[in-house]
Amino acid sequence: MENRRELMQRALANQEVDRVPVGFWHHFVLGRDQFEGLKDSSILESVVQGHIDYFNLVQPDMMKIMSEGFFGYPPVMDNPLRTAEDLLRVRAIGEDHPWIQEQVRHVKRISELFKDKVMTFYNIFAPLQIIRIKFDFFDHDYNHFSEIADRFPEELSQAGLEIQKDVKALVRLLLKDGIVDGIYYPVQNIQSEKYDFETYQRLITPTELPLLEEANHLSDNNILHICGYSHYKNNLNFYLNYPAKIYNWAVHATSITIAEGRKLFPGKCILGGFDNNPNTLIDTGSEEELYEYTQNLIQENGYKGYVIGADCSVPNDIDDHQLKIIREAAHLYRKN
Repeated sequence: MENRRELMQRALANQEVDRVPVGFWHHFVLGRDQFEGLKDSSILESVVQGHIDYFNLVQPDMMKIMSEGFFGYPPVMDNPLRTAEDLLRVRAIGEDHPWIQEQVRHVKRISELFKDKVMTFYNIFAPLQIIRIKFDFFDHDYNHFSEIADRFPEELSQAGLEIQKDVKALVRLLLKDGIVDGIYYPVQNIQSEKYDFETYQRLITPTELPLLEEANHLSDNNILHICGYSHYKNNLNFYLNYPAKIYNWAVHATSITIAEGRKLFPGKCILGGFDNNPNTLIDTGSEEELYEYTQNLIQENGYKGYVIGADCSVPNDIDDHQLKIIREAAHLYRKN
């Protein structure tokens, strides 16, 4: 039987493989449930079962473990975050807090279901992304984050540094004992013209990069995801000094192809290829269309340092058989 862990390890190491690995993921709960796993254990049970059902059907070559149920970081949820003073009230909660300890137990439970078969990666949002997703997906206010970033840049950065303390603790607990093989680390431009490269490096990078470096110290298998959900645009040049084993970005939102991205991240494994948005090929394509597109991706990107995936999470209501078809196509189009 093919060893999928070894296959993925070779791809991560930018080595030739006989078959291109495949890795997709989507959420298993939505809305407020993504934030309230500590309040309702049935939410976490739904998340666990969702991972099991997805794996059993799709049989992917890697498992990204979703962090839903724990989107709600307490100092952010208990704070309106509308003034400079609000931002400065964000304080680290410490690694003994249930948000960290219960999360570690939950991730361990899921990872142990799959870790003997495939490599596992846990979703760890960059500190300021924790604030953004609260505004976007809990409050449904898609302008709030860029507004406070513009009005209170220094205070926002300070809040990010506090959040980083707790997320670092979470990363240490997950990686030091090998609960997961690595982290999947979403970052994103601020989506404000005020945050040029220099401003981003001064205020945002210090909240993000040390956490990635901590993860790299504990594991050599971390994925940097330059997130383009909701068609957000990102300048990939902001992340050229962010070291990771795999790079994944929104190819279709940024219009930066995998080949172009390889020049930005030379010698690194690249993950992607499919548009993740509803009503695109991955959602509505026929079996023939999915086979053809998968074959084209392999022909264009080769069998070295490449994993077939998507720009980001695929639609929640997608028929997972679509992903199974892509995985089957990758099995068919083996080297030689």
